[in-house]
Amino acid sequence: MKSPKLFVAILLALIITSCGNNPGTEKNPFSLKIENSQKAYKPSDNLSVSIQNKEGIEIDSVVYTLRNKKIAVSKKNTKKTISLQSQKLGKDQLKATIHADGEQYNTEAEFTLLASKKPELYTYKLLETYPHDVNAFTQGLEFEGDTLYESTGKRGQSTLRKTNYKTGEVLQQVELDSQYFGEGLTILNNKVYQLTWQANKGFIYDENTLERTGSFVYENSKEGWGLCHSDSKIYKSDGTERIWILNPETLAETDYIELYTHTSRIPKVNELEWVEGKIYANVWEQSSIAIINPENGAVEGVIDLNGLQDKVTQHPDLNVLNGIAYKGEKDILYITGKYWDKLFKVQILKK
Repeated sequence: MKSPKLFVAILLALIITSCGNNPGTEKNPFSLKIENSQKAYKPSDNLSVSIQNKEGIEIDSVVYTLRNKKIAVSKKNTKKTISLQSQKLGKDQLKATIHADGEQYNTEAEFTLLASKKPELYTYKLLETYPHDVNAFTQGLEFEGDTLYESTGKRGQSTLRKTNYKTGEVLQQVELDSQYFGEGLTILNNKVYQLTWQANKGFIYDENTLERTGSFVYENSKEGWGLCHSDSKIYKSDGTERIWILNPETLAETDYIELYTHTSRIPKVNELEWVEGKIYANVWEQSSIAIINPENGAVEGVIDLNGLQDKVTQHPDLNVLNGIAYKGEKDILYITGKYWDKLFKVQILKK
C-alpha cells in the first residue's frame, strides 16, 4: 500500500495540473457587440455587428451564424450589417467564430425577434351543429374528402377512427395499446400519421384500412401534441411555443418555428390544421386559434371562439376546445373539443 502522504501529494499535483490546463477557465478576449442593442427586434430591423477585441489581438476573419447557418463573413473585423427580414421569429443566438493569430474563438449574443405587426382579430358565425361522441377525448381532427378522421386520447381509451361527421357515427376504429396516450393526426399521401403524448413515438397507418404500417420517433421535440401538413412538409407541435418541421419521407425534424406576436411568445401550442397556406393552431386551455405564418412563426391572426363550449351539453368531465378541421370551404372550419357532444361548422369573420 502506498504511503498516505505520497497519495495526497499525487492528488494535489493532479488537481493543480488539471486546473491549469482547463480551457474552460481561460478568458475569451473577444465579445460580440450589437450597436444600439435592444432586447427585441422586428424583421424590418438590421443588426450592426462587430467584435470587441479586449487584448488587441489581430483578427483575420469573423464568421457569423444563426441557427447553424452562415449569414455573414467579415475580414479583419470590419463592421457587418445583418438583415433580419428573412429570419424566423423567437429567441435566438447570433454566434461569431473569430479566427485570430492561428486560433479560433467563439462568442455569441442573444436576442428576440418579434412579429412585425399586431395580429388581426376574428370572430365566428355558427352555421351548423352535428352530433359528436361525448366519450371522445379529441386530440386531432382532419377531413379526407367527406370522411372525418379523429384521434382520441387518454391511456386505455386512445383511438384512431373514421367518422361520419354529419351523424357522428364511428365508421371504423383502431385502439392504441393502453400504454399510449393518443394525440394529433394528419393525412398525407394515403398515410395517416398519429402522435402519442409522452412515449416519444408516432404511428403510421394505411388511410383506407387503418392498418398500422410503421412507427417513428421524435428527435429534438419532447412531446407529441398536434400535426398538420402542407404539400411538402409535416408540422408538429410539442406543447411549447415551437412547431417542428418534419421531412415527410423520413419524418426527421429538420427545423422549427416559434410562435410570436408583435409583443410576446404564444406557448402551449396544441392541435394544428393547414388552412389556405397558413397553420391554424389551437392554444391549450384557450378558446382561441392562432393563424400562423409557416415561414417565420408570426401570429398573423387570432380567432376568438368563446361561447362555443357553452353550446355543448355540460357535464363533470367536459374539457377544453380542441379539434380543428378544414374541408376546403373558404373561411369555414369544423370545431369540437374534449368530451364535447357536438361538432360545429363555423364561418370565420374579421372583427
